[in-house]
Amino acid sequence: MQDSEILSEFRASAALLEGHFLLSSGRHSAHYLQCARVLMDPMRAQRLATALAAKLPRDLRQQIQKVVSPAMGGVIIGHEMGRALGVEAMFVERPTGTFELRRGFSLQPGERVLMVEDVVTTGLSSREAIRAIEEAGGKVIAGAALVDRSAGAADLGVPFHPLITLSFPTYAEDELPPELAATPAIKPGSRAQAQTGE
Repeated sequence: MQDSEILSEFRASAALLEGHFLLSSGRHSAHYLQCARVLMDPMRAQRLATALAAKLPRDLRQQIQKVVSPAMGGVIIGHEMGRALGVEAMFVERPTGTFELRRGFSLQPGERVLMVEDVVTTGLSSREAIRAIEEAGGKVIAGAALVDRSAGAADLGVPFHPLITLSFPTYAEDELPPELAATPAIKPGSRAQAQTGE
């Protein structure tokens, strides 16, 4: 799947948004990729996961024993990657602020894991998820994501394979350009936004 085809999937599902967004990393952006929208169509999610799995080196694909993704954003693409790779998929979540396996999920000591995200911006949550997977006994052999927003700068500490790399600029609070500073930031996907209907 070419980059233009991937972006067409995002545009077709109204998942590529423009405005002023406060990202989960704490940085601001004029663009936001709402992966939940692009993944809500099961056929589209399957196409994207199949394309992402195909981008992984063959020898890596053959080593993967489990897929683990961070909740919430990584759950759907993680599940679809498990299907594409023919392995079980599970997720880590933060019930008390720190990622952990729950719901009866477990890993065998040394089990080889692919950590899968929807979007990587700084890599912070990915590294936190990797740490939780390794604390649970897994060995993370690579990371994968639908979108690398870091323009290749994110370091997960393991080989990283995104489906597409984008370079939408992001800004710290104190370096906002005037056009962003003039409008309030929206936290896309947040519960508060959903409750207010914004």
